[in-house]
Amino acid sequence: MKILFVCSSNICRSPYCEYVFKKMIANDEILSKKIDKVSSAAVFNRSFHIHSKAILALKREGFSEEEILKHKPRYIFGAYKDFKQADLIIGMNNFNKYFVPCWFRKKYKSLSEVAIGVYKDVPDPFLMKNINDYYSVMDIIKDYLEKFADNLKK
Repeated sequence: MKILFVCSSNICRSPYCEYVFKKMIANDEILSKKIDKVSSAAVFNRSFHIHSKAILALKREGFSEEEILKHKPRYIFGAYKDFKQADLIIGMNNFNKYFVPCWFRKKYKSLSEVAIGVYKDVPDPFLMKNINDYYSVMDIIKDYLEKFADNLKK
């Protein structure tokens, strides 16, 4: 299975998902047999650097700054191959879905839907001024990723 995480700019939520989910897969024999590829991309804004608070959130998860800075935000057109090859495109909210090209929308699910079976918007942490509020959004994302991983193992 190939999974593509998407968000508005590929600087906060989707790269966080990519890094954390890859780590979960690397540490789990069942998931590593089921998942072939995990990547991330933007569906709305074209950005050039991962957000500084995302760097802090990923460091909190045990990633080195060197490892994190290898992430280069990718916009939908630069990541077209990943959209095409993805078995599942996971976004943060319904807003993201409307920017996924219509021929790929049938592969789209929100992160909450794959985790808990119902739609819940994942707020954009980019808008959080306080680092603790930013971390609280990333904690929600991590919880959803853990639940999604458990669902895949079943």
